[in-house]
Amino acid sequence: MPRAYSDQERAYIRQRLHEEAILCIKQYGMRKTSVDELVRRVNIPKGTFYLFYPSKEMLFFEVMMDFHDNVQEEVLKAVGALKDNVTPDTLTDLLFRFCKMADDSILMPMIVSGDLELLMRRLPDEVVAAHQAQDDFSVEHLAAMLPGVEGKNLELFSAALRAVFLLLLHKREIGAPIFDDVLKMLLHGVVIQLFEVKDD
Repeated sequence: MPRAYSDQERAYIRQRLHEEAILCIKQYGMRKTSVDELVRRVNIPKGTFYLFYPSKEMLFFEVMMDFHDNVQEEVLKAVGALKDNVTPDTLTDLLFRFCKMADDSILMPMIVSGDLELLMRRLPDEVVAAHQAQDDFSVEHLAAMLPGVEGKNLELFSAALRAVFLLLLHKREIGAPIFDDVLKMLLHGVVIQLFEVKDD
């Protein structure tokens, strides 16, 4: 039976598991990373891993959610810093900057390799539903900071932003030299509608 850990030890082990999961994503991808590899890297017994996570997929999901939550927090903080100067152009520039940040993150190798899709398929339905609801809530939180967006279909805008984000997967097909301009144009289109379109 695994030994009991203090709160400090638990926090340290969780942090180390996250760090090693990120390194494994970069080196091997999620699919090729085993629980055995993770516990070897963190130097803990295998049973200890299962005190923290029921599966490696839940660890990888938590790592992805940490990244996701940090990006959303930064977006909300940046919009809040704009105060009354939030315009379609400033919001587009902000969202573009965060898309580029995501493009350079661990998220893209997960998407390109198919690991993110596999991860989402292996997660319990209630975990996936909670994630989508959190995305919708974050868009609602963002919208509450913007002038004149009351009564908009925010679930639709949340899905539209996810769709634009997924465009990052098709940079080569679109053409690398013009990709940033295309991404910014599509983001601007979504943002303009958020500011201007009224639901029927």
